[in-house]
Amino acid sequence: MSLDIARSIAFSGLSATSVQISVTSSNISNADTTGYTAKTANQSSSVTNGVGTGVTVTGITSTVDKLLLKSLIAATSELGSADTTNTYLTSLGKLYGSTSSTDSSSTGTSLANSIASLESALASLASSPGSASLQSNVVSALDDVASQLRETSSSIQKLRADADQDISSAIDDVNTDLQQIADLNAEIKQTAAAGQSTADLEDQRNTALQDLASKMNVNYFTASNGDIQIYTKSGQALVDSSAHEIGYTAASNVTASTTYTAGSSSSGFSAITVNGVDITSQISGGDIGALITLRDKTLPDAQSQLDQLAQQLASVMNSVSNSASAVPAPTSLTGTASVTSGTALSASGTVRLAVTDQGGNLVSYGDIDLSSYSTVGDLVTAINGISGLSASIDADGHLSIAATGSGNGVAVNQMTSSVGSAGEGFSNYFGLNDLMTGTSAADIAVNSKILSGVNEIQLATLDSSSSLTVGSSVLSSGSTSVVNAFYDALTESRTFASTGGLAATTGSLADYASAIVSDVASKASRASDTYTAKETAQSTYANSLSSQSGVNLDEESAKLSTLQNKYTAASALIQAVNTMYSALLSAVQS
Repeated sequence: MSLDIARSIAFSGLSATSVQISVTSSNISNADTTGYTAKTANQSSSVTNGVGTGVTVTGITSTVDKLLLKSLIAATSELGSADTTNTYLTSLGKLYGSTSSTDSSSTGTSLANSIASLESALASLASSPGSASLQSNVVSALDDVASQLRETSSSIQKLRADADQDISSAIDDVNTDLQQIADLNAEIKQTAAAGQSTADLEDQRNTALQDLASKMNVNYFTASNGDIQIYTKSGQALVDSSAHEIGYTAASNVTASTTYTAGSSSSGFSAITVNGVDITSQISGGDIGALITLRDKTLPDAQSQLDQLAQQLASVMNSVSNSASAVPAPTSLTGTASVTSGTALSASGTVRLAVTDQGGNLVSYGDIDLSSYSTVGDLVTAINGISGLSASIDADGHLSIAATGSGNGVAVNQMTSSVGSAGEGFSNYFGLNDLMTGTSAADIAVNSKILSGVNEIQLATLDSSSSLTVGSSVLSSGSTSVVNAFYDALTESRTFASTGGLAATTGSLADYASAIVSDVASKASRASDTYTAKETAQSTYANSLSSQSGVNLDEESAKLSTLQNKYTAASALIQAVNTMYSALLSAVQS
């Protein structure tokens, strides 16, 4: 072998080993870098005219199992969804308060406990119905229940608004990832065309792809030109020759009536679009998929359960209060049902309307046979025919009945009245003596006049005797029977329809409130278990990929030691060749 060939071999070995040392050092320093994969400097023999002339580095590559990577991408998407669901359901569970019970007492802050406190206040009032302080306790306990329903409802809508804002933020992150992947596609092609390694760029692209998958589920494949192309579940392109930006506008205000309706321009929540195509329904995984489900399904389900509880509570309390009257009777009664003078009146039976003084003594009264009137306007005319009463349909479309004499009030006994298809009593149908107002958990409240003390709570019953005498007492305050009716209505078993994923059930209002709390707690527990399982699965795939393509410090350290020895040997060979050259030159010169 000539000295020139020997020197060429030594220099090529030194150069190749230098590159390998650089690559190995980079592997060691990037061992903790997210998404980094171990690189290898590949080398091959150089042969000239059938004679080996050394080695050359043919490229720097990394080996990533594409099927394992695809599994990791899918697991990352599922983990993103599970994490978000777990976080939100944990927050939802906290809204419903805590429960605690012993054999002798029940305490806590849940809706069930609040209703139990109302039951207790009514039970105490039954023993002394004339007590102003005990009456105040009942009103306060009822207000606590209504307030908790409103606050919980408001907090649920706040969670929905948060989910909507989080969707918008996540989409911004997705657009950043899509653009980064498109840019890296272009850079990888340019780098490959220049004959340089693309391994580090591919690592960056895979990292961006995993971040994208954590936000939403996607399909992807690597094209023949090296590009990664990304599509939605139904094939809408997100990255092909370029990135396609996803569009979304978060709602400015979120209430229980705010919904997303595919294809509706007036939908409360806007569509998630790509190139004008609605892809909302195509996103079922990742953060965004979970947020859509939470915003449009899970949280509205919780709201519907609360609404049913609120509606039933208002119904049972108003049913009793409309069969009773306060003492002194209020100067006017205004209904909550929307009517007009022309509204058809489908009614039968008799209702008694009376005017009483401050002490509950009769001033005047009239019994009305409802079957004699076909419209609400006819009924108003009949009421106006009772001495001391004035009736009208107010500007809001509600029946209003007022006492015309100074200091007098209006009292109603529903008697045998049956109004409407449900056969409600007269006062109950028009909502004249409602103790509670509102139609959902969002707006349920204790009647403001009772809450402020303008009117007393309804605990008396207008005398139903066949005939009454002017000046006689027809309203007696502190009726135990009315208090008991409130308590019985609150605690009796009733039917609750299936709603929000909670099956139809029977029980008291407190029982249903407990069922709601248990349902949310169960969902939160399942979400936590799912998150743990998905985290384990994703970690398993990540560890497998790391074992297959990540940096093993022990191996890299050993390799570095070997390469240092090779570098030293190559250097020694070059020194030996140089010595031989010097000896040869000296021999020739002499």
